[in-house]
Amino acid sequence: MQRLSIQSLLSMARPLMLLLALPTLWTLAPSAAGAKWTLNEAFLPENLFLEVSHRTRYEFLNDEFRAGQNGDTDVVAFRTLIHAGIHLPSGFTLGAELQDSRTEQNADTALNTGIVNAAELLRAYVSVTRDEMLGGTLNAQAGRITMDLGSRRLVARNRYRNTINGFTGLDVRWQGNAETGNLELRGFWTLPVRREPGARSRLLDNDAVFDNESLEQQFWGLFAARDLGVLGRAEFYFLGLNETDLRNRELYTPGFRFFKKPAPGAFDYTFESAVQFGESRLPASGSRDLNHLAHFHHLTVGYTFNTFASPRIALQYDYISGDENPNDGSNERFDTLFGARRFEWGPTGIYGPFARANLHTPGIRIQVKPHQRVTAFVAYRGYWLASDQDAWTTSRVQDPTGRANNFIGSQFEIRTRFQIIPGNVLLEAGYAHLFAGDFIDEAPNSNGQGDSDYVYTQIKLDF
Repeated sequence: MQRLSIQSLLSMARPLMLLLALPTLWTLAPSAAGAKWTLNEAFLPENLFLEVSHRTRYEFLNDEFRAGQNGDTDVVAFRTLIHAGIHLPSGFTLGAELQDSRTEQNADTALNTGIVNAAELLRAYVSVTRDEMLGGTLNAQAGRITMDLGSRRLVARNRYRNTINGFTGLDVRWQGNAETGNLELRGFWTLPVRREPGARSRLLDNDAVFDNESLEQQFWGLFAARDLGVLGRAEFYFLGLNETDLRNRELYTPGFRFFKKPAPGAFDYTFESAVQFGESRLPASGSRDLNHLAHFHHLTVGYTFNTFASPRIALQYDYISGDENPNDGSNERFDTLFGARRFEWGPTGIYGPFARANLHTPGIRIQVKPHQRVTAFVAYRGYWLASDQDAWTTSRVQDPTGRANNFIGSQFEIRTRFQIIPGNVLLEAGYAHLFAGDFIDEAPNSNGQGDSDYVYTQIKLDF
């Protein structure tokens, strides 16, 4: 691993100093946790709404791990969301949300539309809510929308990432009451929104280019969930992705999740499993259609102690299939579709070393809440390739012969959040260290950078 420069050390020190200073900042902040201040209550009549959210984040990555890249990189990322609308009679609502995601960075920063998406119409929708509909509440929204589904592993409105997945279409949900076991039924049909711009020069300039959607890419799904009493809750889903553009994916993903939420003095668990079949291409830019059969499985078992800081210890394990042979006519690499990964694999942004593909990974996580406005966790996971011949996908490092050791490495992570003004001002800082394994040292196209460090600090304002 290359020696750190003084400038790199100073860049890393800034977020770490803030991370260590959070307990002090907590003691200096006002102790009274007042109600969230909103623009709606302060200025607007009852039938109008306006929500503004802004986040500024500084990120620094020491020793880039991706193939073909090396050295240190950093970025200052800004995301502003403005959501406004009007409530109409009979349960109708018209709304729109503007997303402005842009950066200030050095010329070496690797940018993509997961970081930059300036001045974009994220949502423009009409929704309707009907109570007492077949014994429950019916909600439907149409237009350009965002979605969270179940665990968010396959469909998510991104929280950490600087840009957010958008869809154009229809989403219908029916929510029952306690007599039905809080039964939920949901169906959606959409055209995924393709973020722009694609050219690096335009990303560097934060150019505003309208996103687009096309009938050549359609994403749809069915979802059902029901309480299971003391056992928790069950979810079942079937997702479809049909493309006729360059990637030419035709994927069908049935799956389920059983889970029980954490509670003081009790065990909790999550078990989720899905299979995926159809056709795909590998690489995505290739011209050969492959038979696709993949799967993923997640297990968490946790316990929350009923004592000061409510410490929770959770053991985790994930298995996500990879392509068994790059030279045959099939693809076994799981496709995470439009899911989020920060809550499971660590920070994304300019870091994001792991995704839901070609991994098996055990881990442990410890969470604490020492004050109503302070939360923190530490986590440690080891990462192995599920298939020796497939890639460590986010780094593009691969040994097609499968001779390199399949141990990618391990990751230590810590994160602290402090609500300076509850509901309005949130301060957050985190650190992750990637310990390089034998695969990083042995794979033929690895840059051999050794360990990597990532630190970030961010402040988020909501009104």
